[in-house]
Amino acid sequence: MGKITFFEDRDFQGRCYNCISDCPNLRVYFSRCNSIRVDSGCWMLYERPNYQGHQYFLRRGKYPDYQHWMGLSDSVQSCRIIPHTRSHKLRLYERDDYRGLMSELTDDCACVPELFRLHEIYSLHVLEGCWVLYEMPNYRGRQYLLRPGDYRRYHDWGGVDAKVGSLRRVIDLY
Repeated sequence: MGKITFFEDRDFQGRCYNCISDCPNLRVYFSRCNSIRVDSGCWMLYERPNYQGHQYFLRRGKYPDYQHWMGLSDSVQSCRIIPHTRSHKLRLYERDDYRGLMSELTDDCACVPELFRLHEIYSLHVLEGCWVLYEMPNYRGRQYLLRPGDYRRYHDWGGVDAKVGSLRRVIDLY
C-alpha cells in the first residue's frame, strides 16, 4: 500500500490531498500541484486526467516544487501506484512487432545505446516487474511506465518516437 500527499503550493503549503490508490482525475481535489510528499510506495504521476500526458516517476521522498520531480508545470491530474515486485525482466527489439535483434535486461541500464548499440527500440515485452523508460541516457527526459505486457510499437507505451536512452526498474529502496 502506498501514500502520497499533493500540495497546491510550494514547500508543502496550501490545500492538500492524501491519496492511497490509483486516481484517474485529481482535479476534483486540487487545481494545481506545486509540491508532493511520498510517504510510501512508488508512484507514476500524469499531467492530464485518465493517465495521459507527460509522466513523472516518484519514489519515497519530499518534492518541494515541481522541478524536483522533473515536472514541466504544476499540472498533475492523475496518478497510479506501482506494484512492488521482486524480479524484473524485459526484452527489447530493434523493430516493431518483436522483429529484429532482441536483447534482454534484468537490471537498470543508464545508457541503452552504449550497452546494446541501439538508439531506437520499436517494441518491448515486459516479462516481470515494472520499469520506467527514459528517452535520454542517465534517466533524463520523458518518462514512461512499463508494466508487464506487450508493447508492439512505441505508441503502445505512449512514446512520441522510438528513442530509448535508459531503463530503470521500479523498486522501493526503503
